[in-house]
Amino acid sequence: MTNSSSAQKDSLTTEYDVAIVGGGAAGLSAATVLARSLRKVVVIDAGQPRNAPAAGAHNVLGQDGIAPLELLARGRAEATGYGAEIRSGTVVDAAGTVDDFTLRLSSGEVVAARRLILATGLVDELPDLPGVAELWGHDVLHCPYCHGYEVRGTRIVQIATSPMSAHQALMFRQLSDRVTVVAHDPDALSDDDRSHFAAVGIDIVDARVERVRTRAENGSAHLDGVLLTDGTVVEADAVVVSPRFVVRGDLYERLGGTLDDGPMGGLVGTGPMGETALPGVWAVGNTTTVHAMVTVAMGEGVSAGAAVNASLVMADLDAKVSALA
Repeated sequence: MTNSSSAQKDSLTTEYDVAIVGGGAAGLSAATVLARSLRKVVVIDAGQPRNAPAAGAHNVLGQDGIAPLELLARGRAEATGYGAEIRSGTVVDAAGTVDDFTLRLSSGEVVAARRLILATGLVDELPDLPGVAELWGHDVLHCPYCHGYEVRGTRIVQIATSPMSAHQALMFRQLSDRVTVVAHDPDALSDDDRSHFAAVGIDIVDARVERVRTRAENGSAHLDGVLLTDGTVVEADAVVVSPRFVVRGDLYERLGGTLDDGPMGGLVGTGPMGETALPGVWAVGNTTTVHAMVTVAMGEGVSAGAAVNASLVMADLDAKVSALA
């Protein structure tokens, strides 16, 4: 460690080769690769997985439909089985540079590491409509690939609130011939969108949404149609919305990085295998790719873990060569 961390050394309980912030599919995959390479690695996880409300994670080869929390539990067991350490907590500050990073946790603990992997993901900022948050992840959806098959052939109502809504409606039309778009925000649909909907048989309702109605059943909230401001109820078996994707990029910015402008907001830009513009810092999963599904996030984690291990191998080699010179 260099002098920039010396003032904090008394509070450092352990120093690591790699610290990973975020224990989702991407972070745990990176941790497993690094632990299998005998690296001393810690995962710091705030326990807020994006897909926790969903009943199942899909397109996961060999484990399709597995409950998201079960998938993470298996991933944690695999990572710790190879020697990775997992800490529950939130990182509130980050500082330093390559070979000399420090992370301060909400508990007051400080973690030191030679390399960092940011796998903090994103937050789905939902439309401000009553009922959407309560039903999010089961009756209220956004991704045709994550949940579309499960609502195939049913009455699907898309609430148009952004330019992305038209694309979503067309994707869900592949899965059902009973798709209705409610133009809650009239500016969300262009004339071309409307003509495309007519061509494929998507109905349009030009009205504002009052709420997504819910009903209690077996102790849980379930969808009971979409109530419009004029009192009309549009019957629905599933509702599709367009959330705003807000990347958790504050730690990257605290380290001196600048978020890139993406099509849906800021994100951490990366090069091959997840390396960022900051030396010694990698980023993976929804932190860098807002549309990444579970398996894509896993792949990015594996690639970054391999790249970080190679970086450390070469750094150690350079140090030994210099010592012999």
